[in-house]
Amino acid sequence: MIKLTFCLRRLPHISPGEFQTYWFENHGPLVRARAEVLRIKRYVQTHTMLDDAYNQLLRQARGGPEPYDGVAELWWDSLDDLARGNATPEGRRAGAELLEDEKKFIDLANSPLWFGDEHVVVG
Repeated sequence: MIKLTFCLRRLPHISPGEFQTYWFENHGPLVRARAEVLRIKRYVQTHTMLDDAYNQLLRQARGGPEPYDGVAELWWDSLDDLARGNATPEGRRAGAELLEDEKKFIDLANSPLWFGDEHVVVG
């Protein structure tokens, strides 16, 4: 299994609630509709809690930057599957459509993403 982790920061002019609504109700269905052509096996959105009290406590105790607005996780069976999904004209078109939509609500320059291998420690 190969996993893409995408730590999202919203565009400055979008409120946290608007960001979460758009991400879940608009972008999520776009990913779902393109998952087969892109060979995505799993897609999960983790939304930062809108009640910021707990996040404030964490920042006070540990320091550090503002939390991300959310984290997207996508899984493929292998790097080969990932490559095959992006090798077709349909796959390239689907990837371009998703990126264009992401530009509407994600601060891409401040939202790191990377591929990695999971190492389960508990569970």
